[in-house]
Amino acid sequence: MSKVWFVGAGPGDPELITLKAQKLIAQADAILYAGSLVSSAATQWAKPSCVIQDSKGMTLEEITDWLILHAVEAATVIRLQTGDPGLYGALVEMVQPLDKAGIAVGVVPGVTSAMASAAAAVETLTLPEVTQTVIFSRVEGRTPMPEGESLTELGQHHCTLCLYLSITLLKKVREDLLAAGWQDESAIVVVYKASWPNEQQIIHGTLATIKEQCKQAGINSQAMIIISPALGARQWTELKKSKLYDAQFSHRFRKAIKTQE
Repeated sequence: MSKVWFVGAGPGDPELITLKAQKLIAQADAILYAGSLVSSAATQWAKPSCVIQDSKGMTLEEITDWLILHAVEAATVIRLQTGDPGLYGALVEMVQPLDKAGIAVGVVPGVTSAMASAAAAVETLTLPEVTQTVIFSRVEGRTPMPEGESLTELGQHHCTLCLYLSITLLKKVREDLLAAGWQDESAIVVVYKASWPNEQQIIHGTLATIKEQCKQAGINSQAMIIISPALGARQWTELKKSKLYDAQFSHRFRKAIKTQE
């Protein structure tokens, strides 16, 4: 029976693709990859007979028509997407026509750029008693944001914010976060093409400086913006340590060590 797999290719480095994704690529009969964001290197495991096509010039309808056409003729068809298919990947929009056509669908998750960016910058997204919440979002542009999800509203939580698809809107990022109570001195990290070999760039700045820094670096696409009260914690002289590894904290694998009073 034919099946269309929506596979997350990860953030860019082919070595960050999952083993399951790699195995599916190796057995695929047809692969449609998002060439504007996914490196062609992600298809390197495909067999010689596999039909491989770049979708960067296609509309949504052309993409789904291609998937349906090849699913009729082949057993394993892959839609290879950047990062994780469930994050800004138009997943449901592509799945619905396949459901109507009676074609089986599967999804393989991938490493999203927020994680790859934090790793590249050696930053943590959570830190005990600083922030325990991470929000994945974007700044309103041509696509409106749902009620209650403006950056000003989300920013009022003062937790970690990972902003996708927003690098050209850094002026608005600053305005919205200042309105939410952040300061111009608040730390911010922008990572361009996180994990892409020989292309990754990491820019450390503040709300006040990051727009000009990115302009000087020529960064205007494919970048992750991270704003967090935990940024720079690597250099802090004092940290609240995790209770999980505290010698005086019991859990099911270890009993607490009692200290003498």
